[in-house]
Amino acid sequence: MNAVGRISLPEAAGEDALGRLLAALRARHAEFAANQQISDDVVGMMKAAGVYRALVARRFGGDEASPMEFLRLIETIALADGSAGWVASFGFSAIYLSALPIETLEEIYANGPDVVFAGGIYPPQPAANVPGGFSVSGRWAWGSGCTGADLIGVGIKPDNADVTAAAGLPRIAVMPRARVRLVPNWDVNGLKGTGSHDMVVDNVVVPQRWTFTRGGASSLTTPLYRYPSMALAAQVLAVVALGVARAALDDLTALAGERDSITGAPVLAERAYVQSECAKAEAALRAARAFFFESTQQAYEHILAGDMLDAQGRNLLRLSATHAAHTGADVAQTAYKLSGTTGIFRDHPIARRFQDALIVPQHAFLAEGTWQQAGKVFLNMQTAGGFP
Repeated sequence: MNAVGRISLPEAAGEDALGRLLAALRARHAEFAANQQISDDVVGMMKAAGVYRALVARRFGGDEASPMEFLRLIETIALADGSAGWVASFGFSAIYLSALPIETLEEIYANGPDVVFAGGIYPPQPAANVPGGFSVSGRWAWGSGCTGADLIGVGIKPDNADVTAAAGLPRIAVMPRARVRLVPNWDVNGLKGTGSHDMVVDNVVVPQRWTFTRGGASSLTTPLYRYPSMALAAQVLAVVALGVARAALDDLTALAGERDSITGAPVLAERAYVQSECAKAEAALRAARAFFFESTQQAYEHILAGDMLDAQGRNLLRLSATHAAHTGADVAQTAYKLSGTTGIFRDHPIARRFQDALIVPQHAFLAEGTWQQAGKVFLNMQTAGGFP
C-alpha cells in the first residue's frame, strides 16, 4: 500500500487520528451492518482524520489536497471497512459544492471545513419558483451517508428553464439535514453500513444560490477544481473496490496457512490451484490499481501545467475507474472461492469483503454501460450526456 499522502489533521487530533479511525472500523463493522449506517461517533472520527476537509479549498480552511491523495485516503479506509470507505468517499462532495456561489460557500464553511454533505438526485422532483427561491418537495433514494450529514442535497427540476445551468445535467438543492426526514430502508447484501436511505422533503424553500448543477463549472479556479468532477465522482467509488479487494486477498493469505482441512487435504497454501489463482488475482489487482493511479496522476499534472483535459484524457479516468471497480469485484470473488467452506459464513471477513466488492460496479457511474461509452470515446463517436 502506498502512503495516504499529506492530508492534514486538526491540531487537537494529533497524528493518530487516522489510526484511531481505522482501528474503530476494523472492530465495529458488525455494528455498522446491524444499524445500517456508520455510527455518529465514527463520522466524528472521519472528521478528525481529515476526510471532509481534504478537498475543501484552502481559502475556507481546507486542505485542497490532490485527487491522488484523497483517493489513497479512501482506499486506506476501505481496506479497513468497505461501508466506511463508501461513506468517506463522499468527502468528494466538496468538489460538487464548489459549483455554488462563493458567498454560499462562505456560509457553509463559516465554522470550519469539516462539513458533511450527502444526498440523492433521482428521481429529480419538480420545484416551483416561489418568493425566496424554489419550493422543494419529494422523496429521493440512495442517500449514502445521510444519517451523519450536516447538509443534504436533492435533485430538482426547476419550472424555469433559465435557471438550469446545463442541459441534461441535474440541478441539486442544498438544505440543512434538519429539514429532511430520513426513511430507514437500506436492506442490502453488501455495503450494509452506508446508510443509503430514502430522504423526504416537504415544502422546503431553497434559495437559488443554494442550488447548483451537478457536473457544472466550479466557482473556484485553482487546479483541484478544474479536475473533471464527474470523473472524480466515479473514481472515489471505484477506489473502494480496490481497498476491499486488497483486504480480501490479505484475509485469504492469512487463512491459507492456518490449519489442515477437516477432510485431510493439504492446507490451502500448499494446493497448486490456490497458488496459481492467488498469483493471478494479485497481478490483476496491482495492474488495475496502477492504471487507476497513473491515469489520475497524469491528468492532474496536465491540469497543474495549466492545460485543459480533453475528452480522451477524461475518458482514461472513467475507464480506469470502471476497470478498477470490476477488477476489485473479480479479485474479491476469487478470494471467496479459494476460501472454501470457511468463507461462506456470514460473519467471516472474506464473505463480507466479497459482498461489499460486488456492490461497487453496480453503481451507474461504473456499471457495464460505461465500457461501451469509453469505447465510443476512443472511436470518436457520440456518447451519452455527462460522459466522459
